[in-house]
Amino acid sequence: MGACELAIIGLWVVFAPPPQHTFTLKGAIEPAGRASVWLYGANSPFSAFTKAGSDGRFHFSGILPGVYTLTVSTTPQSKWRETIDVGPSVADAKGRVQVSVQLDPAKVLTDPADIVSTRQLSIPRAAWKEYRLADRCLSKRDVEGAVAHLQRATDLAPQLSEAWNGLAIIAYHAHQYAQAEGYFRKGLAADPSEYAPLVNLGGVLLNLGRFEEARNFNTRAIAKQPNDPLAHSQLGIADAALGQLDAAKSELKEAIRLDPHHFTNPQIVLADVYEREHNRTAAVDVLEEFLKLHPDFPQTPQIRERIARLHSGQ
Repeated sequence: MGACELAIIGLWVVFAPPPQHTFTLKGAIEPAGRASVWLYGANSPFSAFTKAGSDGRFHFSGILPGVYTLTVSTTPQSKWRETIDVGPSVADAKGRVQVSVQLDPAKVLTDPADIVSTRQLSIPRAAWKEYRLADRCLSKRDVEGAVAHLQRATDLAPQLSEAWNGLAIIAYHAHQYAQAEGYFRKGLAADPSEYAPLVNLGGVLLNLGRFEEARNFNTRAIAKQPNDPLAHSQLGIADAALGQLDAAKSELKEAIRLDPHHFTNPQIVLADVYEREHNRTAAVDVLEEFLKLHPDFPQTPQIRERIARLHSGQ
């Protein structure tokens, strides 16, 4: 989380085992230029911020293995997001993970809500300070401290949607889905124009098995952010659960097109859909591509067993 950026959580992420080593993430933006860069944990509460110089280069150090969302912003209204895997298979001998972020105009995320609003101007500085202190705690993986600061922020300014969203994300990662839903709803009520609680609510409802509601919120999210792979993936998951297989395939393929590494693992759900259609070849192809993209995925042995089963026609 950051004062100028909203955290987006990853739903249906498989949690990795406790890590043992840390890595350095070294990135380059193309075309090169100054930018703000955020790194968010997809499978644990974490947030870090840095800036890219005029050469477009940036880095984060002390990063634990796992799946992360990298967000690059060149203006308050223009952002790019992509999923980054950090682990031994993608690092060099010195523990460095190299990434290149292409600022493709066709994948830009724009949101007029990022323009300073009357609501934002009404929030006291003390509340923003607590919010930023929570951000600092998350960069140190001090979740308890972050929760305390976020709660104080909402006490000082109940209209601070970003703080409700932050509390919801932490609750989500602790598998407290009902509590997360409540916080997301408070964040959306505090500012209906905010995107993060909208799409995140559309995700946590999947975990609660309320697929029709999830479908509604993700459809609304796509209307606001057509290029967001999270909303497309979550809508595809909801469609698959509701038996709308053609719609599910369309949304999941769009999520993969926008971000092949996406932390919601749309390929796995797409393979499920293909299996339900008795298209074993397509299911195998998408699972094999998934393993190429995620060489450190914790459930790789189970996926390989599934591929073998599909090959054998069982």
